[in-house]
Amino acid sequence: MYRVVDFKRDKKGIAATVKSIEYDPYRTAFIALLSYADGEKRYIVAPHGLQVGAKIVSGDDVAPELGNALMLKNMPLGTVIHNIEMQPGQGGKLVRSAGSSAQLANKEEKYAVLKMPSGELRKVLINCYATVGVVSNSDHALQSKGKAGANRWLGKRPRVRGVAMNPVDHPMGGGEGRASGGHPRSRTGKYAKGQITRTRGKGSDKLIIQRKNGKKLSTK
Repeated sequence: MYRVVDFKRDKKGIAATVKSIEYDPYRTAFIALLSYADGEKRYIVAPHGLQVGAKIVSGDDVAPELGNALMLKNMPLGTVIHNIEMQPGQGGKLVRSAGSSAQLANKEEKYAVLKMPSGELRKVLINCYATVGVVSNSDHALQSKGKAGANRWLGKRPRVRGVAMNPVDHPMGGGEGRASGGHPRSRTGKYAKGQITRTRGKGSDKLIIQRKNGKKLSTK
């Protein structure tokens, strides 16, 4: 069963109690079941350190404490956050995977500057909501599946390497003996490494101050 997670946190000013911290097979982080004062229950992405029985709330004038959701303009500089909106009211889109977090680096008139998990410095509208804290289950990156069968349980079937095929089946196939197959590429001949994957001239390029590789962009 799919767990419907509340990324919008749009029940403003209504306190909620954490009833349980649960595993979700559809995401890397844990999820927390909230019971609101008006009786409604919702799931959220659980931040690290959130305990059963804790009280959390979302709104414009709430304290920037663990699990609370509020606008970026109401947070002090240096706050560690996750589940960040890109447009007000859209719901959290950024920083939702296990162990990840962003940091509020600066605030300008219209934008907040965030340091993303990749190291990128990026502007986000200052009226966007975000949740305070680091996403739970930081040990997810240390997990080892142990055997091929563990992937089969997840519905993932084996994948044959291109270099193990014949030339008629794959651009990297063929050769005498254990040939490497040349430059890594897909079955259709498209290079698999070394190409830029981000769309050139994307509208949000102007919101990126510094790339994850440390390269600063032009402010023109």
